[in-house]
Amino acid sequence: MKYFGTDGFRGKANEGLNVEHAYLIGRYVGWYYGLRLGRKARIVLGKDTRRSSYMFESALVSGLVASGADAYMLHVIPTPGVCYEVVDGGFDCGIMVSASHNPYYDNGIKLVNSGGYKMEEEVLEQIEDFIDGKVEVPLATGDAIGCTVDYMQGRNRYIAHLIASANFSLQGFKVGLDCANGAASSVAKPVFDALGADVYVINNVPNGFNINVNAGSTHIENLQSFVVRNGLDVGFAYDGDADRCIAVDENGHVVDGDLILYVCGRYMAKYGRLVKDTVVPTVMTNFGLIKALEEVGIQAVATDVGDKYVYACMRENGYTLGGEQSGHIIFGDLETTGDGIMTSLRVMEAVRVEKETLSTLTRPVKLYPQRLVNVPVIDKHAAMQAPEVLAAVDKANEALGGIGRVFVRASGTEELVRVLSEAPDEETCAKASAPVLEALKKIEIDES
Repeated sequence: MKYFGTDGFRGKANEGLNVEHAYLIGRYVGWYYGLRLGRKARIVLGKDTRRSSYMFESALVSGLVASGADAYMLHVIPTPGVCYEVVDGGFDCGIMVSASHNPYYDNGIKLVNSGGYKMEEEVLEQIEDFIDGKVEVPLATGDAIGCTVDYMQGRNRYIAHLIASANFSLQGFKVGLDCANGAASSVAKPVFDALGADVYVINNVPNGFNINVNAGSTHIENLQSFVVRNGLDVGFAYDGDADRCIAVDENGHVVDGDLILYVCGRYMAKYGRLVKDTVVPTVMTNFGLIKALEEVGIQAVATDVGDKYVYACMRENGYTLGGEQSGHIIFGDLETTGDGIMTSLRVMEAVRVEKETLSTLTRPVKLYPQRLVNVPVIDKHAAMQAPEVLAAVDKANEALGGIGRVFVRASGTEELVRVLSEAPDEETCAKASAPVLEALKKIEIDES
């Protein structure tokens, strides 16, 4: 598609993504779910804390009400809060203004359908045609014009939902939270406070420019030192829109999405909550996780990279746990998308019930060294299918003999082939990928 990628319409504010784009998206969505069907659409919106989010929110609302929709404004809220409220409040669709873990000068518009899932591609394609002037939609007039609703109670209901999902007390636990100066700033602490935890918070004073700046899940080193310095039991870091979570154990060691999948997967399997004893990671997950899950009788079914592929697999097969190394974890029995705060609560549930520290729960996993090399190519799809590349990959994996792997995939946005190798040690890891890299470079020499 031209504008919408795997995670919405992204770009630098008022450059790649501008106010006119936002207004036109609002215009089409308001018409599509309302006037087109001869009814009044109800659409809920949220945003993160970056300065331009307020501008885009206003433009979207203007477009929605001009097309006859009623716009319910949640204001600053995590992306999963919008997904939850779409379903809980019975809305026609939801819109989130956020560029996730990107810098403040970027922004994005994410659309979700009435089921709380990412918007269908056919609808996004129609929106793109409207943006490009290929179709027209009428303006609402008279009493058909929409209205705006200050919908703070929706955010309160989302907070109540998170608290209710944790039917346990966290009294006696010292928990650190890094809110990335983002959407978690107004939600995470109230949730942990309500559960009785002794809460220590950093990076929860957003000013429009400091979102993700040396903070949150992409700068986990700050939380690591914070946890150790204050003698905390655990720490959780979120990204700008709080759909991801990376944890830190009591010793200051990082517990990434792979380790969270292990902790939660093993816990859920023990208590009969892991459907088919299966976890859904992506092809880029660490080989050490796969081996550790196998050792406790849990199967891993890997998907392509991207939370939409993870959740599609989970929905199709009824699986209840999946996610990515980046900390985007989905609990299929509780939600339709990744929720960083929900993830941190599920980790705390395992720690509390098992009466173990987080470091103890992750100890069985021996993560393998990973080596990722991006190789520029003229045609990434042709390079991926080249016989000599396929043969090199097969040869590399045969040489590893099951103690590691070599994997190649095309970049989703650039003419690059990514070569990932994993093995028990760095030397073996580097050696394993060498023939594949050589084959890719030879293709480029021959083609040039």
